[in-house]
Amino acid sequence: MMRAWENRPDCVVSDEPFYAAWLKATGADHPMRDEVIASGETDPKKIAQSMSEGPPPDGLAGSGAVGVWYQKHMCQHWMDEVGHDWLKPLTHVFLIRDPVQVIRSYTKARATFDVCAEDVGLPQQYALFETISAHLGHRPPVIDAQAFLAKPTEHLSALCAHLGIPSYADEMTHWPAGHRDSDGVWARHWYQSVWASTGFKEVPVSEDDATGRPGLESLPVQARQVVEDCRPFYEKLKAHQLRC
Repeated sequence: MMRAWENRPDCVVSDEPFYAAWLKATGADHPMRDEVIASGETDPKKIAQSMSEGPPPDGLAGSGAVGVWYQKHMCQHWMDEVGHDWLKPLTHVFLIRDPVQVIRSYTKARATFDVCAEDVGLPQQYALFETISAHLGHRPPVIDAQAFLAKPTEHLSALCAHLGIPSYADEMTHWPAGHRDSDGVWARHWYQSVWASTGFKEVPVSEDDATGRPGLESLPVQARQVVEDCRPFYEKLKAHQLRC
């Protein structure tokens, strides 16, 4: 999704700006931990202020184009000390993905099944969704990854219409492969498939297994429990998904 937005002629992106601060504050043992911390701002309040008040990263200023600043945030990087006020000037869209796919991808990248629901951010995402909904007085858009990948052009057009910005649907569905200067330093570990991509590709869903959850039986018991812990939050968010 970040590639789609950065490929617009009027947009710049910020890639997980709280990651370094979160790693330093929590001591979480993630791949490339020391490099990530060294590469970014580690004061979460400074980050929140910069994301809320700007200016956006270099690349947009002076372009003369309509300004769109896409910020990719991971809900598991949330830190209570930053509060919620910095979120108020921003426009919010929530991207969700079936917990089976989330856990399969995440545990592969971390090379461990010793994870919990908070590691992948579903509980935090739902709590943030409720907070922002209360502030706005209505529900912000929710995009379900599987539905999006089946109809990316339609979803992007509908989302841009909702946001009141040009759609640039063709530019947003195709982009050059490879690294971008805007990618976080962690991209070397986490973004191999992103670097190889040139557009959106629908991910096939395996046939339902005996549990009734596609692909669940391919995970070990410990990971299956994390999926089930995440699923109520996912289903609550999915109830508000953008439909195309």
